Amino acid sequence: MNMTFFRESEGAVTLTLKVVPRSSKSQIVGIEGDALKIRLNAPPVEGKANRALVEFLAEHLGVPRSNIEILTGHSGRHKLIRVRGVGAEKIQMMATEK
Repeated sequence: MNMTFFRESEGAVTLTLKVVPRSSKSQIVGIEGDALKIRLNAPPVEGKANRALVEFLAEHLGVPRSNIEILTGHSGRHKLIRVRGVGAEKIQMMATEK
């Protein structure tokens, strides 16, 4: 499996994501190109999808929501996310969940 969607540095992991809002359920789909594809049940209005994404990642990675920061892509499907307090192994495990 291609794991180029993340990089680890200075106690944090930076993820490249493709987020698909308004899906029937929130789930990890897999790798698409150089991004981890995640479907969210939330609509892309008034920041609901971004909040749902942070909550989804926090739950799956076992970190507080405050450890997750959306760096770029606040209003788009392609996002760059920084997660503090996790290592590459945890990201790889999350990416292979289905």
